[in-house]
Amino acid sequence: MSNALAQAFAMVFDPYTLVVMVVASLFGLFVGAVPGLTATMAVALLVPVTFFMSPIPAIAAMVTATAMAIFSGDIPGCLLRIPGTPASAAYTDEAFAMTRKGQAELALGAGLVFSAVGGLFGTAVLIVASPALAEFALNFSSFEYFWLVLLGLTCAVFITSDQPLKGVITLMLGLLVACVGLGNPAGFPRFTLGNTEMTGGIGMIPMMIGMFAISEVIRFAVDTAPPAQLVVEKVGSVMAGQWALAKKYPVQILRGSSLGTLVGALPGAGADIAAWMSYAMSKKFSKEPQKFGTGHVEGIVESGSANNSALAGAWIPALVFGIPGDSITAIVIGVLYMKNMNPGPTLFTTNPQNIYAVFMLFVIANIIMIPLGIMCIKVAKRILQVPRNVLMPIILIFCIVGTFAINNSLFDVGVMLVAGLIAYLLEENRFPIAPAILGVVLGGMLEENFITSMIKSDGSLTAFVSRPIAAGLAALTLLVWLWPLVKSMRTVRPRAVP
Repeated sequence: MSNALAQAFAMVFDPYTLVVMVVASLFGLFVGAVPGLTATMAVALLVPVTFFMSPIPAIAAMVTATAMAIFSGDIPGCLLRIPGTPASAAYTDEAFAMTRKGQAELALGAGLVFSAVGGLFGTAVLIVASPALAEFALNFSSFEYFWLVLLGLTCAVFITSDQPLKGVITLMLGLLVACVGLGNPAGFPRFTLGNTEMTGGIGMIPMMIGMFAISEVIRFAVDTAPPAQLVVEKVGSVMAGQWALAKKYPVQILRGSSLGTLVGALPGAGADIAAWMSYAMSKKFSKEPQKFGTGHVEGIVESGSANNSALAGAWIPALVFGIPGDSITAIVIGVLYMKNMNPGPTLFTTNPQNIYAVFMLFVIANIIMIPLGIMCIKVAKRILQVPRNVLMPIILIFCIVGTFAINNSLFDVGVMLVAGLIAYLLEENRFPIAPAILGVVLGGMLEENFITSMIKSDGSLTAFVSRPIAAGLAALTLLVWLWPLVKSMRTVRPRAVP
């Protein structure tokens, strides 16, 4: 263990890795601070760059860029009332109300400090829980993995969408894309339409870049709304009063960090859902609920802790089971496979130094967030004045060049553009795209484990529930399926007898 820790320390504190972290941090801060550019988009844009890096610097770039982007999304929300990322939307009105009251520094400081605190809490849980879960997961067979993947897909539908039927539709779309090509247990070409390029399947990375980056470019191109104006000319000291907030709201910080980590670990949930749930919980249990919406910092403290703790939480199922906790880790899993760091329990036993390095990267990213975040807040006015009609064409060029560079294939560029257009149309009609992404990532795993289990059991379906863990996961999956029906039956009132 000590040898693995020494190797991890050497990889993380290598000058090249540290430079990558600083550059990725600045990139993440910039992307998060520009309205419309999300943390997921930041990671998608980094994928072609990480193609030329060794594994640890590549992961370092993604971890730091994501953490910074989630925080810096608070800046335009506070100053412009336009959330920079979906995770910031939960408390945008609260932060903007504080800005109108002359408390922009307090709101931005709370978002920064407690995002870092929440991120460190989530990292601590990641460090403690992941090895234990990995040891437990070594006992899993194809039966348990089948139910686990099915449970992950089910949770993604019901958690990420207020309209589960639309979630099911996009999930099926993702599963259909996962069926394309020869990558199936039988090695039979499916849905290739006679195109040789399709036999290799639809590239996951080009598709994700399209769905998260190109869709935003299209959205900007059709947006005719005038740009918002800053309501403050200068931001003062953001650290003033933060210690007083920490002493006043310790329960809220712990509650938000815990909820964020738990929600992040649920497949398909992510930081935005964690922030919304945490803000709602903060209001529900607050001693001053009437102040919410008028510029009350309590909700920002709790939900700010939740959004960054969810990032570390999402890595728990990604590293242990290869099941992404959110759309960001869905992209990261693709990069891990590309770097021969296949996620799963064996990663903890065969390459422990890489896992320790990931843990260290999370700790460093959340620590350097505070000084770099203060710097970003100071120059926020200039960042927010970057014309988006200049920025978006540059992003489009990077997407095209980066996607082409992965396999030197124009077909991948076409996949990216089509995926972007489809994602834009889906989101405009309020179809969630997270289930589609999870369908693509987990579709092959679901089919492979089902076929393997059927071969093992000689076609007997009872074998899927014959092992205790498999039976428990099956019961949990069925409970999630039936819960909406049970809930609707409970809300139906019996008719009064005349």
